[in-house]
Amino acid sequence: MDSRINWWRTSFNNGEAEAIANAIAMENVSQGPVVAEFERRLANYLGVSYAVMTTSGSTALLMSLMIAGVKHGDEVIVPNRTWIATAHAAYMLGAKVKFVDVEPGRPIIDAGLIEEVITDKTKAIMPVHMCGRSADMRKINNIAEQYNLSVIEDAAQALGSRNIDGFLGTQSDMGCFSFSVAKVISTGQGGCIVTNEKKYYEKLIAIRTQGVGDIINAQWDEPGFNFRFTDILAAIGIEQLKILPNRIEKINEIYRMYEKGLAELTYIKLIPVDIQSGEVPVYIEALCECRDELVSFLEKNNIQSRPFYPDLNFAKYFNDSNHYPESEPFGNRGMYLPCGPEQSEVNINRVIEKLHQFSA
Repeated sequence: MDSRINWWRTSFNNGEAEAIANAIAMENVSQGPVVAEFERRLANYLGVSYAVMTTSGSTALLMSLMIAGVKHGDEVIVPNRTWIATAHAAYMLGAKVKFVDVEPGRPIIDAGLIEEVITDKTKAIMPVHMCGRSADMRKINNIAEQYNLSVIEDAAQALGSRNIDGFLGTQSDMGCFSFSVAKVISTGQGGCIVTNEKKYYEKLIAIRTQGVGDIINAQWDEPGFNFRFTDILAAIGIEQLKILPNRIEKINEIYRMYEKGLAELTYIKLIPVDIQSGEVPVYIEALCECRDELVSFLEKNNIQSRPFYPDLNFAKYFNDSNHYPESEPFGNRGMYLPCGPEQSEVNINRVIEKLHQFSA
């Protein structure tokens, strides 16, 4: 039997082990100068004033909403197609999550529908750049300005992705990134908030350490928690950041291989990503009428694939009975094909071959 192809492949053999050893040798283990250096490099890469590392992309979203003043009884607008952490961040603060449907044929919040759900309780809009695809940030920011709302970009899947105005995640009050394993670059777990506003930066630094800006001369001025990162993980991140351009190039090439290889197939279609405009397709996403049968067929051929997660309105605790017709095709037919920056061309070609066999 052929060797197994996992749905995601990445690597940590680019100097990360040596960087970790150096951090430990210099007695930099908890949050310290290596974290600060990783933050400086990230801010420089993205062209923003400030970057604040934290434990995960989910934590980054939670911290950003805290800075935006979201509290119990407020409302936060979220797309119905996203990883559920986006909605959970608001829910954990006691806010009501208001879902908005996605664009036709694209699992990105439909900015034209946002105003329909704004009320006097709305506090923030959280557009999500799923799989590196850009939400309509110009329109969203205009709406936010009109209604005096905060905008927090969930760019967890969009590090390195661009639109005409620059990097995704840098076009709002705050942008949040993830460095979990299934991302373009990874620190194992980790997240980051970026901003150009000093007032947000200072508050983020404080709430990351129990709300205390100066831990030597502590004052209990505001609530926070232990959301701190570590120098060990930052050492990994610095080495991974060095190869980010190569990773983006490889991911784009994988997308092109699938685009060409699936062009003649009628039962499965790639969900498009505009790589010509700078969007980075971190995952290979497709719509398939017979998704469950295909996932099973690939598994029998030692190839791992994954169905999309359900639409968020199906989570019972959100108490949402509305209908989101443009989200449904993605929840019902969406799937991930094998991908990742270390997925070999041999593996991709084998997947494409099996997809043609399934068609036959």
